Amino acid sequence: MKYKIGDVARILGISADLIRYYEEKGVVSPEKDPENHYRYFDTRDINRLIDCLWYKNYGFGIERIAHMVTEYTYPRLLESIEDKASELRDSIRRQELLLQRVEKFRERLAETRSYVGRCELRSNKPFYYYINRSLGEYDVRSETLDLSRKWLGYMPFTRRYFEVTEGSLTRGENEYVWGFSVGEQYVAEFGIDVTPPVAEMPSALCVHSAFKSAARDRFSARKLDFLLEFATKNGYEPARGAFGNLACSVLEDGGQTGYFEVWLPVREVTKRT
Repeated sequence: MKYKIGDVARILGISADLIRYYEEKGVVSPEKDPENHYRYFDTRDINRLIDCLWYKNYGFGIERIAHMVTEYTYPRLLESIEDKASELRDSIRRQELLLQRVEKFRERLAETRSYVGRCELRSNKPFYYYINRSLGEYDVRSETLDLSRKWLGYMPFTRRYFEVTEGSLTRGENEYVWGFSVGEQYVAEFGIDVTPPVAEMPSALCVHSAFKSAARDRFSARKLDFLLEFATKNGYEPARGAFGNLACSVLEDGGQTGYFEVWLPVREVTKRT
């Protein structure tokens, strides 16, 4: 029995345009009526289109599928299926990591707001970071821009990172820098290059807290004075400058407000005898 293109489209639930595409690629070869120029497809053509749908549902693109059903030898088809299996495993792994990441992000959002202005002693997990902005000025050297573009591709596994110098905390200055950070597990997972200018932040005892900064009063090192006050009150002093990450930016009180998680590495004050 012969079928018009509209009949084939209805039988298979695909568009006539897709059938025409596969005709152009030589997947199907309908008979053409010389009088009315209608194309008539037989069951063999429909079976070839079903082959195409079979591979499409594995995730192959239509152009590649056309080659698969018309040109591929047995070994080449096997190789192609093995490649697809590897691709799917990588995709599943990334989806697993994204699920873990979004769940962790949800937990962090739930915690960060409750930590605003509240301090505790806690050790940070080690991570890697680099700096690409000092105050409001970006580093536009080609090597830094290349690194930034590469790390932007790792989002959302990277985080917006900042540092406030120890001098800003202890001498009333307002020096801070921005960049990106990433946890150790993702360095291994994605094979991230951690050679300079990327640096490592080891685990250390810290004063841990959170703060917020509205657009109207801007980010400032002075917002971290409460960390130094807590450290001093409890017999500690800064071991280096503070660092942290932007947790989120939300609309609050009619303006954009950033919530930040912050860590201040400390050491016990040595008592003089």
